[in-house]
Amino acid sequence: MSAALFLCDDLSGDELSLTGPEGRHAATVRRVRLGEEVHLADGRGTRAVCTVVGLEHDVVRLRVSSRVTEPEPVPRLVLVQALAKGDRGELAVELATEVGVDEVLPWSAERCIVKWDGPRGEKSLSRWASTAREAGKQSRRARHPVVSHWVSTEELLARVSSTPTLVLHEGASAPLASVELPSSGELLLVVGPEGGITDRELSALTAAGAVSVRLGSSVVRTSTAGTAAIAVVSARTSRWA
Repeated sequence: MSAALFLCDDLSGDELSLTGPEGRHAATVRRVRLGEEVHLADGRGTRAVCTVVGLEHDVVRLRVSSRVTEPEPVPRLVLVQALAKGDRGELAVELATEVGVDEVLPWSAERCIVKWDGPRGEKSLSRWASTAREAGKQSRRARHPVVSHWVSTEELLARVSSTPTLVLHEGASAPLASVELPSSGELLLVVGPEGGITDRELSALTAAGAVSVRLGSSVVRTSTAGTAAIAVVSARTSRWA
């Protein structure tokens, strides 16, 4: 069985302590034992292999045996995820994190039912970030995805104009499995809302340099389309080599 992984912001030093929620989770939920090997990650790429040397109710003391900083995979994958109603947006973030996305960029598209205005938007953004953190921990990632502030279509176009971009669209003729992919740098994968990307948005995105692609013959929901696309791209590049 793989060693349990817990999150710790500061991995410097030869001895570390897990406290607070992570300490309680390790000590009372996972019930780690003295002498057990566990991994700590800071979410920024550093992983420490440790041995449990002390246990209290909500504190776990550990001795570091090795430490490594994992390189960021290339190409860097950014999921541009349209805002979704209910928990579908959080599901999209969770699944994309599990397959290795590097950044999630929430997009307020024309047909989004949900609007992230004011405090509601900040609260929703916080939930997406928390989901990415927990999914990164669950999938034992040392490097967690960045959840950026949401953007309008105009703000998205500015980024598309300087970054290779693929727009997932059911009407596209080119399959994602065959289009040319960058071997380095950054790649944006754009997923529209449940109502789909409008013709006006698609025209603006392609005019800015994006390429429209399809996943397959079936229509994939907004909560799972990004994950499927990330998997295809990862398998076709060095990310999963």
